[in-house]
Amino acid sequence: MQEKLKNILSDARQVLSQASRLEELNEIRVRFLGKKGLLTGVLRGMGALSAEERPRIGQLANEVRSQIEDILERRTAEIKEKQKIIRLEMEKIDVTLPGTPLMMGRKHPLTVIQEEIEDIFLGMGYTIEEGPEIETDFYNFEALNIPKDHPARDMQDSFFINPEILLRTHTSPVQVRTMERTTPGLPVRIIAPGRVYRRDDDATHSPMFNQVEGLVVDRRVTFADLKGTLQVFVEKMFGSSTKTRFRASFFPFTEPSAEVDISCVMCGGRGCRVCSQSGWLEILGCGMVHPRVLEVSGYNPEEVSGFAFGMGVERITMLKYGIDDLRLLFENDLRFLAQF
Repeated sequence: MQEKLKNILSDARQVLSQASRLEELNEIRVRFLGKKGLLTGVLRGMGALSAEERPRIGQLANEVRSQIEDILERRTAEIKEKQKIIRLEMEKIDVTLPGTPLMMGRKHPLTVIQEEIEDIFLGMGYTIEEGPEIETDFYNFEALNIPKDHPARDMQDSFFINPEILLRTHTSPVQVRTMERTTPGLPVRIIAPGRVYRRDDDATHSPMFNQVEGLVVDRRVTFADLKGTLQVFVEKMFGSSTKTRFRASFFPFTEPSAEVDISCVMCGGRGCRVCSQSGWLEILGCGMVHPRVLEVSGYNPEEVSGFAFGMGVERITMLKYGIDDLRLLFENDLRFLAQF
């Protein structure tokens, strides 16, 4: 039995010296020191020894166990140190190499154009006003001369939450709220940018889109002031050679009302597929504020007058950049957005 114990120690030293992984060390531990290991098997046979041999063999077995455990501990530390060195070598950073380039974010084209619109009107003395996107029927329709059952409500297919609450279909309620808040202060000169909602969804319409509306209220404001203001806007947005054209139209909250066209930015007014060979592109609606709208907001239409206009940011963006499908602006395809 003494010879068996010496052989076990010799075998353990040999296999431990050849082990290179922590998993191998664990397997060797079980093989030699486990419940069913070689050393345990020898100890179970000690019952057959004489009373004189048993203490000596027991002491030798404990020494063998202690030596194997010492070797295991040293080999574990050595292998861990080697693995650490290998890992550090693999993870070493060469600080002389160029850094990993970072993808820089940029503004969405809609944001770029909206800020450009805002800057143009801020430069003309306007202020920016905002309002709630969930509006009451009164501010969205009735205060704008669109009573219940008015045919004009069909022009703005709306998202109603209940009969009196809806998602605003335009930012015109901000104009009414501003006039109410400032009555009878003059002048009122604001733009109202923001999201609006209508039940549309195709290549040129979206159920959610962005508008910028403008309002001026003061004494002796005329349609000529409106035309001059929008001409300045068009020239700053599309270039000084861009022409404007006003066509009679209808909006319940303005009288008279007009649609504004610009000379086609694609062909310069010569006629092309984009402008349907007409040479003109529609960009916004406008008009003189209806007297009833002024009255609802607390102004005397006999003493003051005003004009209003509204444009879709998506429409301006598509014309500015030559985009032919509105949905591209909302799909967040980086291949598309990276072009701007």
